[in-house]
Amino acid sequence: MTYLNVLGVPHAYRLTPQTKTTSATLVFIHGWLLSQCYWQPVIEHLAIDFQCLSYDLRGFGQSNQALESRSPIALQSSAGSSNSPHPYSLEAYAEDLGELLAALELTTPVWLVGHSLGGSIALWAAKLFPQQVQGVICVNAGGGVYLPDEFARFRQAGEQIVRWRPSWMQHLPFINWAFTRMMVHEPLAIAWGQKRVTDLLAAHAEAAKGVLLESTTEAEVHQLPQVVANLQQPTYFLAGAEDTVMEVKYVKHLASFHPLFESLEGNVQILPECGHMAMVEQPIALANHIQERVAAMIARPEPSSQVHDSALK
Repeated sequence: MTYLNVLGVPHAYRLTPQTKTTSATLVFIHGWLLSQCYWQPVIEHLAIDFQCLSYDLRGFGQSNQALESRSPIALQSSAGSSNSPHPYSLEAYAEDLGELLAALELTTPVWLVGHSLGGSIALWAAKLFPQQVQGVICVNAGGGVYLPDEFARFRQAGEQIVRWRPSWMQHLPFINWAFTRMMVHEPLAIAWGQKRVTDLLAAHAEAAKGVLLESTTEAEVHQLPQVVANLQQPTYFLAGAEDTVMEVKYVKHLASFHPLFESLEGNVQILPECGHMAMVEQPIALANHIQERVAAMIARPEPSSQVHDSALK
């Protein structure tokens, strides 16, 4: 595993080498209480044609050390004053990604592929860094609808999960088996269940709780559609037909704010027999969709500022 300091915090990442056919760099962003490893089945199918970057978000996986050392970026507000976002907000995690991309000095067009929470971070990164990010693909990610009672229950359950994580949990009988069945349509291999337990226990408590609470406020939920609506880059959404965490209707709702939603092809695709973990449930189908979308856009290069105008033609 390779590490790079991002705003003072060591981030674990993997970057595949470029090949003769490399046409773009795909950056994979994982979801809450997960890590970059879940992208490996997809990366294996894409690394021939694309350079692939995966990394552990701050506070998760192997990027769970020295979080207190982070030096925030002071952003210039529309009123002219400098301010920094909450360290566990979507915007702050997008800042981390922007710094990582700058440090790696990637030489090919960058597309972001984000799962669940990672999809929201990808959208924010596209907003903050339009020159670096050429496109976005959100996987099992949507939202933009604030349901007070449901969000309250979700936050309460999430906080309990973060609070109750004794180290001996990994030794409980059948715990790995149980995690192979959570949030998926069909059971995963037992190794994935074990990895999910490992990542749950490895997550930094402050980060896990912080990003959960910050990403589910009413203001944050309502702001995400505005972020999507103002993106100049092509933005696509892949939903799991059997996803009970982020249902198809919520994926379509968020996708509808982007002008490509009204185009002939649309910007939403649904993966059959797939729950909330598309990258390990349907890795080949997901990889094919990603390849088709990115290759199609590269084949017909178009300034990102023209996306809004051309989408309706």
